[in-house]
Amino acid sequence: MNRLPIRKTYKLWIAGAFVRSESGRYDEAARDGDAGGAGLVINIPRASRKDVRDAVSAARAAAAPWAARTAYNRGQILYRAAEALESRGAQLAEFASHAEVEAAVDVLVHYAGWADKFHAVLGGINPVAAPFLSFSTPEPTGVVGVVSPDSPALLGLIAELAPALSAGNTVVAIVSEAEPLAGLDLAEVLAVSDIPAGVVNLLSGRRTELAAALVSHRDVNALVDAAGDAALSAELDRLGAETIMRVRHRRATETYDDAVADGLERIEAITELKTAWHPVGA
Repeated sequence: MNRLPIRKTYKLWIAGAFVRSESGRYDEAARDGDAGGAGLVINIPRASRKDVRDAVSAARAAAAPWAARTAYNRGQILYRAAEALESRGAQLAEFASHAEVEAAVDVLVHYAGWADKFHAVLGGINPVAAPFLSFSTPEPTGVVGVVSPDSPALLGLIAELAPALSAGNTVVAIVSEAEPLAGLDLAEVLAVSDIPAGVVNLLSGRRTELAAALVSHRDVNALVDAAGDAALSAELDRLGAETIMRVRHRRATETYDDAVADGLERIEAITELKTAWHPVGA
């Protein structure tokens, strides 16, 4: 008997759950033919400012428990995410090339390895002209917003997610506006990867609308902008200055080598150094 396949309903990923956009809005994306026929139209949830606020609230609630985990445990969880991503490579390859999926897996493994090592590199004992010792150690900055590039949709997103999570931050990410399906499918990987609810939140929709709401939110501590849009970058800098938010712009990551060449710098950009003083001999 001939039957119609069930069409997938795409949703946002907020607080560890698949949710519809609060506004009920959606955008249409045409998908090249598969068994269902050419030109299949898929509804992409169009997140609103309310969805941004919900995602930031979820990320803030998850921030302290995620940061309190041991660095080794965070590395294990990122490695598990890499395993889950590789196991679903064929599914994600519908919207990203096989090489891009493999590169994204390798990026997760790379930053899983950094999770329990960057403290030793960035921290240390500082010489001071007094009878004290000064100890510095990196800590996560908190909630990090990510504005993903249009392409490569999957690798460009993972390259910004992985260092933030490795450093102990939680993330609210705006997926590619032009090619959102790979980013939204990533939510299904995260759902089975042991990453706690709220640690990663994925939103789709109009980038300018969502990015402005994200950078203006006073509970977001830093923003990484990889969209490559000069006008948007200028607006994010202006809005971020109002709350003295750390806003970092970078070009889209196109290869594994691009993602890991400055791995420590990517981590350092979204950490804070905590310094404690201790009297010598005490």
